[in-house]
Amino acid sequence: MSPTPIFVLGGPTAAGKTELAIELAERFGARLVSADAMQVYRGMDIGTAKPAPELLTRFPHDCVDVREVDEEFSVADFLRAVERARAESERVIVVGGTPFWLRALVRPLATLPPGDAELRARLEELEDPHARLAEVDPRSAARLHKNDRVRVVRALEVHALSGRPMSELWEEDAGQAGPPTVVAWLDREELRPRIAQRLSAMLAQGYLEEVRGLLARGYGPDHKPMRSLGYRHLSEHLRGEIPLDEAERRTERDTWQLARKQRTWARGLGWVAVDPAEVRRRAVEVFSRPA
Repeated sequence: MSPTPIFVLGGPTAAGKTELAIELAERFGARLVSADAMQVYRGMDIGTAKPAPELLTRFPHDCVDVREVDEEFSVADFLRAVERARAESERVIVVGGTPFWLRALVRPLATLPPGDAELRARLEELEDPHARLAEVDPRSAARLHKNDRVRVVRALEVHALSGRPMSELWEEDAGQAGPPTVVAWLDREELRPRIAQRLSAMLAQGYLEEVRGLLARGYGPDHKPMRSLGYRHLSEHLRGEIPLDEAERRTERDTWQLARKQRTWARGLGWVAVDPAEVRRRAVEVFSRPA
């Protein structure tokens, strides 16, 4: 008996993945797992386009509302959640657009050492961590932008803890196959107008007040989730650094740039954009197979 495949409904931000995933979950009785790295955080609801509370009650999503903003949730945590869902449910839909997480379903992660907070703090104090990475792991340095400080520091941390470049550890596991997956990459021609419309709707729903509440709880730019998309720019506005219309403009711009990166990444894996009708057809094919 072959293992039941995971049906992955991916796509760029604002493509309409959540609505379609809930439709499919209701139709097939499937379990939902979120592959959105920001939806794991409690209190970050409107800005992450999290399903409404009443929908989450009817259709629970694994990996939603499982951490506070100052707590970590790694790709390894996500993979464990997917495996748990597969073990407990016959039909699983993974929905989201975080590339690193989706890639991990297709190709297994290298066995990397767990994080060391004290070591990471020392590495973050380096004046130029990217230059240091170029000395100890040139291939990782070439792959990572110098401004991607989080991943640069993580690569240095892995080297310090393991004594080996992270690129070597990745290479060792590159040939292994991940769990069986069927991917449907939902995309839209009119994506940019959809992004603008969604941002307007979020602001009408209380997006700015949500950010204000998070700041009041002590969360700020030192917390990684607060540096994401609109949370970053709306926080800047609330701190008096930029006017609201500029915060909105930057948020729309950054969201569009993210969508373009997601599209480029998907093409790099050979994933072809499909419409909702094709997503439904593939789901029928997957979930109608005999066990």
